[in-house]
Amino acid sequence: MATSNFIDYVKICCRSGKGGAGSAHLHRAKFIPKGGPDGGDGGRGGNIIVRGNKQLWTLLHLKYSKHVIAENGKPGERNNRSGAYGKDVVVEVPVGTVVKDAETNEMIFEITGHDETKVLLTGGKGGLGNTHFKSSVNQTPRYAQPGEPGIEKWVVFELKVLADVGLVGLPNAGKSTLLSVLSAAKPKIADYPFTTITPNLGIVPYYDNQSFAMADIPGIIEGAHKGKGLGHRFLRHIERNAVLLFIIPVDTESIIQEYEMLVGELKKYNPELLDKSIVLAVSKCDLVDEKELMALKNNIPGIESVFISAHTNYGLNVLKDVLWKKLNE
Repeated sequence: MATSNFIDYVKICCRSGKGGAGSAHLHRAKFIPKGGPDGGDGGRGGNIIVRGNKQLWTLLHLKYSKHVIAENGKPGERNNRSGAYGKDVVVEVPVGTVVKDAETNEMIFEITGHDETKVLLTGGKGGLGNTHFKSSVNQTPRYAQPGEPGIEKWVVFELKVLADVGLVGLPNAGKSTLLSVLSAAKPKIADYPFTTITPNLGIVPYYDNQSFAMADIPGIIEGAHKGKGLGHRFLRHIERNAVLLFIIPVDTESIIQEYEMLVGELKKYNPELLDKSIVLAVSKCDLVDEKELMALKNNIPGIESVFISAHTNYGLNVLKDVLWKKLNE
């Protein structure tokens, strides 16, 4: 996991800039030895701004940025000159990034579009210069406001992969193989569990130059909602998918029981996931003959299902038709 370039979780200390102090200057000139106040206001401290960037697919560029600090505002100057604003810091993140308070785990906001910009922390206001405190009883105030302090907060940036279809299934169910056949993606494929330890995205071509995005997400195991296996590291990615494609191999002991276990894990993690469109794909159908296949089809009631084989391309066009229909309902 440590060598992966797919980083979907970072924790960073962010601090906005402090406002500049107001000036307490009194006007002095050759023939004006005792002029009035002319101190300018301090400049605003820099903001911490988060902006979506569709060219980014991971939070890798933020992995080693433990602190993000905006510039302080400059102090006010004589002749009523205001101090310069502190420079804002813009943190670019992939589309689909959620920003949370690290202490309370409450969501602050989410970035769902390219160039979408939101202010995470506002800089401190600059202090008022002594000009503002002039009055009939105090015509030469010798004091000014200090600038407001910046805001410091530990925040979590959490990426949830944006895809039209998310593949859900136990480890070694054939999800990566299916993605590699339907798209140009080249996920790692092997005959042992947890070959996929980070989400893989692929674009599936459809008729008339149309396409949809499919995400191969690390396999679920029983207890995943409690963090077992890869647990919460992958379950959050499913929240962004419009359609969930359950992959269950044809040679499993009970397709229905495995399906119910997968549904149960999603329900325990977030019941709203079951409001999404769900399609069941029974994979590896090249391992059984036609007679067994017909018997299995008759034993899956009430679930929209497609029988497929990524090795022989059996049922793949039907699967794409079903997914396209679901995406456009």
